[in-house]
Amino acid sequence: MRCCDRQSGRGYASCEDAGKASPLSSGEGAMSSVRGASKRRYRRRTVRITVEYLSDTGLHCDRATTLGAGGLFIEADSPAAVGSLLKLRFQLSETGTRHEIEGRVVWSNSVGNGAAGATGMGIEFLNRTAASAVAVELESLD
Repeated sequence: MRCCDRQSGRGYASCEDAGKASPLSSGEGAMSSVRGASKRRYRRRTVRITVEYLSDTGLHCDRATTLGAGGLFIEADSPAAVGSLLKLRFQLSETGTRHEIEGRVVWSNSVGNGAAGATGMGIEFLNRTAASAVAVELESLD
């Protein structure tokens, strides 16, 4: 399945298994829900990767700009609501592992809400095993 055009970051009109995705479940998180570098448990890296994600409003394709073992930030014109569960899919490099991981929106900046910073959402990874795989690959990139 390939729902995003990797060059533009825009999603295709349909995705063969978007409607077949399993229901999202809650799990243990690894990132503090409090924003700010001094509150982070894990080191973050600046990235520019395409992330496909399935939410209760459908399939989306946007760019992540920061990534760590605990979660990521996705730039999105219409971010999902805090507490929303997402099914995420991304690769750190063209030859890297395709990561599929569930996450929860822990904070959100929308246009017009008066918050400083980029429009988008902070996602906490829910599966520690999958988050560990992301962390290992992230550390190997240099």
